[in-house]
Amino acid sequence: MQGKKTYQEKLFACFSLSERIPKDNFYRQLGTVLELEYLYRLTRSYYGTSGQKSLDPVVFFKLCLVGYLENIISDRKLISHCSMRMDILYFLGYDMDDELPWHSTISRTRQLFPESLFEEAFTKVLELCISKGMVSGHTQTIDSAPVKANASMDSLELKVPKEDLETHLHQLRHISRMDKPHRQAKDNKAPKTQQTLSANKQELGAIKSRNKKWSNDQDQRPGAGNKGSKYTSNKTHYSPTDPDARISVKPGKARKLNYMSQLSVDTAHHVITDIQAYHADKKDNQYLQDIVKRLDKRLWKQGLLWQNCVADTGYSSGENYAFLEGINLQSFIPPHGTYKGGPEGFVYHKKEDHYVCPHGEEIPFKKVFKDYRTHTKKKEYRGSTKQCKACPIALQCLGKRAKEKKFSVTYYREEYERNNARVHSKQGRFMKRKRQSTVEPVFGTLTQFMGLRKINTLGIQQANKVMHLSAMAYNLKKYLKFTQKLARSEAKSLGVVFSEFTTLTKLFWSYVGPSKKQYSTLIF
Repeated sequence: MQGKKTYQEKLFACFSLSERIPKDNFYRQLGTVLELEYLYRLTRSYYGTSGQKSLDPVVFFKLCLVGYLENIISDRKLISHCSMRMDILYFLGYDMDDELPWHSTISRTRQLFPESLFEEAFTKVLELCISKGMVSGHTQTIDSAPVKANASMDSLELKVPKEDLETHLHQLRHISRMDKPHRQAKDNKAPKTQQTLSANKQELGAIKSRNKKWSNDQDQRPGAGNKGSKYTSNKTHYSPTDPDARISVKPGKARKLNYMSQLSVDTAHHVITDIQAYHADKKDNQYLQDIVKRLDKRLWKQGLLWQNCVADTGYSSGENYAFLEGINLQSFIPPHGTYKGGPEGFVYHKKEDHYVCPHGEEIPFKKVFKDYRTHTKKKEYRGSTKQCKACPIALQCLGKRAKEKKFSVTYYREEYERNNARVHSKQGRFMKRKRQSTVEPVFGTLTQFMGLRKINTLGIQQANKVMHLSAMAYNLKKYLKFTQKLARSEAKSLGVVFSEFTTLTKLFWSYVGPSKKQYSTLIF
């Protein structure tokens, strides 16, 4: 007989979440290993002693972790998603008829707690991974990636003093077809220092030349004739919506308001050991020393010895090489393609600190100076007019105007050479493959599957909290996968031991025989 199911709500129901959630469910297993009771002690000072009860700090952190585990960056969507999942409700400690907190409570609580609390929670999860042997510590790979800020390029405003900048832009009307933003911000949250024009005449001149080049290049590009298309720079524009967001420039990609995420990953099991939000208007090599100091301190507290620092060319600089050698770290950072140990064909003599040209003339060291453009220390070497006067290749070597050979070399030439020797060694080639297979896939996972494709908050402090939560979710997922694999391997090894024991038992009984008398005689 054909059956037909009709829905009718029961007046009384006996239902238990703990019985419905399978033992191997991800969130059930996560709840057994994640201990967040210490948050009550750390957050007690941020609440009063009277009034209505707040959102439980443990529930808040669990909700945030669920958002990044489920790749949800909207607080409103997060609450809607959690209310439909029994396993998540069980993980949060809510029953089927319990009402979840309002979505705005999550953002207010996130603003209430300081950055240090989120970093402490991240460190606790890292300690959990270290306790299982997932972190070796001796080799760390460092990389960066821009993360989209919660601000629009259409809301950019000009920096003051406005008169000087407007005069400059009116001379190049094809650059900026409008002096006002597409979208006017309700409140200008930028401080006066951010609204003030900090570019000097030389920098404005460089912007002018880039404007001309940009306008010529845009003629052949899609969107060049769009209404409001303009050249923007951190020197001349700022975001009133999110003043900490910066315009980042990457070849082949559109200019956007971003934050820079600096990530450190251990090479043993791809566990994230450090993450931090920075402004996106600087180069990676300007942040390396701050990253290394913080990461070295964290690993040292956990009793781990850091030996090798692996990064890409963006972190290359003589100052960084010297800094890493000063704290006994081996650097595996390829130099920039523009690096040269000196002019081609010239031989350097370390003891006398001079170069010898192809015709045997000595070019001595003259002075140490700071390059105003790159802000790096350099050494100047300069010959005399007599040396180059009768040289047969003087025109080719000096050019049309110079009378003597003059060139500059980085102050940290020896550090460069030692790093280059490591990079081109067998170990250096291994480290390059290790970096490509370690930190780059981790960044892809965070941005595509762990809610780090966009920062849904305002300000660099809030962005830092978001990045730490995303890294916590990633490490916890790694931890559960590793422990399950470890349990299976232990069970397998136990099965092998039991099998060997069974085989030995059979051999023993085949030797002794079935007679109890023989067995008792053998034993006694």
